[in-house]
Amino acid sequence: MKIICVGRNYTEHIAELKNEKPEEPVLFQKPDTSILLKKQPFFIPDFSDDIHYEVEVLVKIKKIGKHIQPKFSHKYYDEIGLGIDFTARDLQQKLKDKGLPWEKAKAFDGAAVVGYKWLDKKNFESVDDLNFSLKKNGETVQQANTSHMLWKIDELIAYISTYFTLKIGDIIFTGTPAGVGKVQPEDRLEGFLEENKIFSIKVK
Repeated sequence: MKIICVGRNYTEHIAELKNEKPEEPVLFQKPDTSILLKKQPFFIPDFSDDIHYEVEVLVKIKKIGKHIQPKFSHKYYDEIGLGIDFTARDLQQKLKDKGLPWEKAKAFDGAAVVGYKWLDKKNFESVDDLNFSLKKNGETVQQANTSHMLWKIDELIAYISTYFTLKIGDIIFTGTPAGVGKVQPEDRLEGFLEENKIFSIKVK
């Protein structure tokens, strides 16, 4: 199982980090060891003083696919979820300044929250019109709709499969909207997909 993440897929988030708008999806991966274990808190690592939350809609792949055409992408997933791509922003900036890969800032242990609940896409009229949000200590800090994506879910699946064979159980993180911010010890983070609470985690 692998985790494939999409960067810079929401215009307002690109602007808040002062990044350039990409001409094609930005991809990176996280190992399975980055998944935060269920019922475990997120521990701020000692190598960063600036860990940011980034809430994202997730897609779980249900069958093997390579060079998938966009019109067939919908056949490769049934379940939609929600998670957090934790990012060591200070470390990421140092790596970017040197033109180096981001993995140390994005793929460390516990850096991927995968919500405890997956929802059947049949529950929604369209996966391209899903509201989702993140609350920190009861206050909404990120809120968006998948219609705001630069590249929609089916487009991402087709694009990703050009480079990486998708396998059963693979998870795609589809990008984060504006509103990312720093976490502090004792923060409580709760993620919502439409009216469904998908995860709740404590920061230590």
